[in-house]
Amino acid sequence: MYAQSAPQQTRSILTVISDDADPVFLSALRELGNVRTVRSLAEAAGILRNAAEPVDVFVARRGDAAALLGELGPQRAETILNRIGQGVCIVNASGGLAWANPKLRAYPPDVLETVRSVCARLCAEIAAERGRQEHSRQRRRSIQVADLSFDLAVSALPGGSENDEIDEVVGLVWDVTGTRKLQEKINAIDEAGRELVRLEADRLAVMDVGERLKLLEDMITRYCRDLMHFNHFTVRVLDRKTNRLDTAIAGGFSEEAKSLDIYAAPEGNGISGYVAATGRSYICPDVSKDPRYLPGIDRARSTLTVPLRLHDQIVGVFNIESDQIAAFNEDDRQFAEIFGRNIATALHILSLLAVERGTTMGQIASDVAAELSGPLNDIITDASHVLEEFIGHDDARRRLNGIIDNVDRLKRAINNMTVVRGLIPEKHEDPVIGGKRVLVAEDEEVIRETVVDILTRSGAKVEFAEDGTSAMAKLASGERFDLVLSDIKMPLHTGYEVFAAAKAANPNCPVVLITGFGYDPDHSIVRASKEGLAGVLFKPFKVDQLLETVRKALTA
Repeated sequence: MYAQSAPQQTRSILTVISDDADPVFLSALRELGNVRTVRSLAEAAGILRNAAEPVDVFVARRGDAAALLGELGPQRAETILNRIGQGVCIVNASGGLAWANPKLRAYPPDVLETVRSVCARLCAEIAAERGRQEHSRQRRRSIQVADLSFDLAVSALPGGSENDEIDEVVGLVWDVTGTRKLQEKINAIDEAGRELVRLEADRLAVMDVGERLKLLEDMITRYCRDLMHFNHFTVRVLDRKTNRLDTAIAGGFSEEAKSLDIYAAPEGNGISGYVAATGRSYICPDVSKDPRYLPGIDRARSTLTVPLRLHDQIVGVFNIESDQIAAFNEDDRQFAEIFGRNIATALHILSLLAVERGTTMGQIASDVAAELSGPLNDIITDASHVLEEFIGHDDARRRLNGIIDNVDRLKRAINNMTVVRGLIPEKHEDPVIGGKRVLVAEDEEVIRETVVDILTRSGAKVEFAEDGTSAMAKLASGERFDLVLSDIKMPLHTGYEVFAAAKAANPNCPVVLITGFGYDPDHSIVRASKEGLAGVLFKPFKVDQLLETVRKALTA
């Protein structure tokens, strides 16, 4: 592209078209100015030579550059080449640099020398070939000089000797350093995201939920700082029942900022609330001038917030802050959106892998869950990635969404197979459990009655609740409990809400959450783990696991 001038009025654009010209490209070009089309370089050269018909922008194929120089004539060609945005040089058959425009000469000397050397070598190759068809073929090369990257296109220069020998070549040089670095960074972030979601069941099986969350938090923190140089960030997850955005992971934020009450709403809930409600990323170049900004890090000057997307749904937000004005640009937004999708998937998989392997009675149910976890995760992840590539293909998207729904139904079916496994112990007062007041909140009757029976036989004084509302009422009644065990998914209130109510009634009361194999849509485990969760029991669990978890919670 050649820019002859840069007037403020509508641009005059000249382009050479052929029979196979892309109509979409021409349509986009017409949005930029008044477009004139010609069928040949000779016709274009005639217009460019005519000062009475000024052209602001000339568009042609890269391979036409050398031919255009011949059509324009030496004086006009040099005038144009001195003003274009790419480096241009002419190298003769002996390897000498016959001419270079100011753009190319502005680069460091070693860049100019490398370009000359490659052009000289290609000039010799072209000269060694016979036939004008071979001479007209453009040669493309990539050049790396220190930390600078260039694309070089070399063509034989018309007007050679009568015996068909090539005397000179013209080289066009594009600086692609920024583009290459951008692509390298995108590739690195994509690879980091792949590692982030590569949370294998075998690796996590030996970890408790706190260790799993810490692993995920460490990975997110490392990639944010090492790859994207984001030192201050928060990951907030969306509670769909309350529409609240709760902090799951944070780096560099104060406790006050992490505990802000923020809801997914376009107004009155800061930038994070706006992004969660609209699904639109948000760059705030100056927090002092943006009424949506809510306090984050000390001395914050600018912020970037992107939505966390999973299965075309917003599941939270990823917020980054800086103490510099206008610290984030469109590239940072793109990086954050790519990484945000991987964070959402990682949180999803972390919940999906909430499975414990059994080694005694009931091992089949546990093995089924454990063996299916990997394939089910792969199906969901692959289907979600493919879904993004089929925007506008409604039938294909319906089929992919159907696959995801079937996987979710399969996970629920596995969850329904869970039972408490192992022999109920004889009545014997446990030295740790005996005499303790315990509240069991569980809506599945078989599990609730079994847990109550086991703890009662161990000497505990147990009360139970059949749903979240009943559990909340007992906690608000003023009755003191030494331990609360609550299922995560119950009617009316979630396990996290029961956890929060127990801590409000008695901050020293340990809480153990119970969950089956499946996704935790309310992120109860993730959120409660940040606030002092005493333990998690994953269905199916063994009697010994239940007793050991209860003892550990009571003696912590």
